[in-house]
Amino acid sequence: MIPAAEFVGVTQAYGDFLAVDNLDLTIEEGKLTTLLGPSGCGKTTSLRMLAGYARPTAGKILIGGEDATALPPEKRGLGMVFQSYALFPHLTVADNVGYGLKLRKVPAAERKARVAEALELVGLGHLAARKPKALSGGQQQRVALARAIAIRPKLLLLDEPLSNLDARLRVQMRAEIRRIQAETGLTVVLVTHDQDEALEMSDTMVLMRAGKVMQTGAPDEVFPAPANRFVAEFLGYENFIPTAEGLFTVRPEQLQIASATATTPGLNLDGVITSSAYRGVDLVVGVDAAAPGGETVPLISVLRRDALPAGHTGFTPGERISVTAPAPALVHLPE
Repeated sequence: MIPAAEFVGVTQAYGDFLAVDNLDLTIEEGKLTTLLGPSGCGKTTSLRMLAGYARPTAGKILIGGEDATALPPEKRGLGMVFQSYALFPHLTVADNVGYGLKLRKVPAAERKARVAEALELVGLGHLAARKPKALSGGQQQRVALARAIAIRPKLLLLDEPLSNLDARLRVQMRAEIRRIQAETGLTVVLVTHDQDEALEMSDTMVLMRAGKVMQTGAPDEVFPAPANRFVAEFLGYENFIPTAEGLFTVRPEQLQIASATATTPGLNLDGVITSSAYRGVDLVVGVDAAAPGGETVPLISVLRRDALPAGHTGFTPGERISVTAPAPALVHLPE
């Protein structure tokens, strides 16, 4: 199958600064791919080059197997939803959704049918006559989605589309976008800095740093086996333990605390409690532990309160304990 899009040796330079550095990436047809990473990693620049709003300094961008590097945005057949939604305040919801179709000179009857179809898909058919100012943030985001979908794009590009919503709405819209993608079979490229968003929504995650791809794969491949310390830290691994065999990491919820020295297979270190914070269903416990080479390393353990012994209310700073983790929970990180 021909990929929906490809970056072939793509570089974007601004003077001496490489925003994107020799990027090779394949976007699979019918999948949701996230470009994930911190600010300045090159993810938005990559999306803008795919959309045609920025021209690569070097390399090629293919869409459907055809070289689109020099094509202007309106010739690429892509739909894009921006962080700000960019709705026209003087137009109704229906006219906003139909705007791209009108520019493409789609006949009025077909335009009306496609607008209705797109609004039903996002659950806003009953609000077609309203103006954007009468809508909530989540509803405005759905209108922007409907407008992008109505033109039946080859790819749907989403640039941090949920960042302006509150936490509850973000969770709802993640599920909504995933549902729409599944129902339509659209190829979607989503830019985000939120690892939870990427893990929940992606078929493929692309983690970027300083213009380069650090790791690519399905969430259930990347999350348990980060390729390096950067990926591990970005995905929430907080504990890094140097040993004679190299650097290992373990997630806070997999690090247990025992009152006596343990000898189970896996990680067994002596340590001292440095902090203990109540967080409702769990405790967040800080430990200074003695690594195998004698170095003291700070560790974080997240313990479910219902798994603690009856009557146990927490740990006291200065208390001597052991920290353990089962062997399968330990991830060896390459140098």
